Amino acid sequence: MHLDLSDQVALVTGSAHRVGRAIALELAKQGMHIQIHYHSADADVVRNALHEIKALGVNAFAVKADIGTPEGVNDTLEALTQNFGRVNVLVNSASVFPSGHLLDVTLESWEQTMNVNLRAPFLLTQGVARMMMANDPQGGSIINVLDKGISTPWAKRPHHGISKAALWSLTQVSALSLAPHIRVNAVVPGPVMKTDDGMGDETWLKMGHELPLGRTGDGMDVGRAVVFLASESFLTGTLIHVNGGEHLQ
Repeated sequence: MHLDLSDQVALVTGSAHRVGRAIALELAKQGMHIQIHYHSADADVVRNALHEIKALGVNAFAVKADIGTPEGVNDTLEALTQNFGRVNVLVNSASVFPSGHLLDVTLESWEQTMNVNLRAPFLLTQGVARMMMANDPQGGSIINVLDKGISTPWAKRPHHGISKAALWSLTQVSALSLAPHIRVNAVVPGPVMKTDDGMGDETWLKMGHELPLGRTGDGMDVGRAVVFLASESFLTGTLIHVNGGEHLQ
C-alpha cells in the first residue's frame, strides 16, 4: 500500500546542505513538514534551506546540535517535540567522513566517527520510535543513509566504512525489533555529489563514465529513493542502491 506523506513530519539529520538537504526537499515536495538538523553549517546556508523548504508550502524549523553527543541528540528530539509534537519519518543522514590509513586512526577520530555515524542513529531511533508509537498507532518509518562501506572494505576510510557497515546491521536489527509498527530501511548513495576535498570536474566525469549507467547522479536521486521507502508500506529491512550500478562492479 502506498502511504500519503502529506501533513506528516520528518526529521532529517544533516539536512542544511548536500545530500541531507536534497532529501529534506524531496520529502517537502510530498507535503511533509521538516525538522532540519545541522551542526556546523553557516547561518546563511541554514536560512536558505529553510526558505527553500517553506516555499513548497510546508512548515520547517532548524535545530543546531552536535548529535555526536547524547546531549545533542536530546536537544534534537526536544526541538522536534516543541516544534511539531509528533514525527512520522526519521532520516539519519548526518555523518562524518574521515580518511586515513588504519594505523593512523586516532582514538579520538574513531570515537567521533562512531558517535556521529552509529551512536547518534541508534539513540535517535530509540527516541523517535517511542514518539511514533505514542502518537501514531500506525507507527512510522526510519531510513538510514549508508554507503559502499557496508559491502566493500574501504582501506582509505577505515573507521567511516566500519561505522556504516555497523549502521546497516542496526538497520536490520531495528527493522525486526520495531515491526510491525515501524519500518526501517536504508539507502546507499554512490557518486551523487562531489566530495569536499577539491575533486575536479574531469575526475567527476570520469567517475561517472566508469559506472554501468555511464553518468553520475545527484542528491535528488537519493531523495526520491527516500520518499519511496517512506511511502511504501510493505518494505522493511531492505536497502536501495542509488549509485548507477556501482555495487555491481
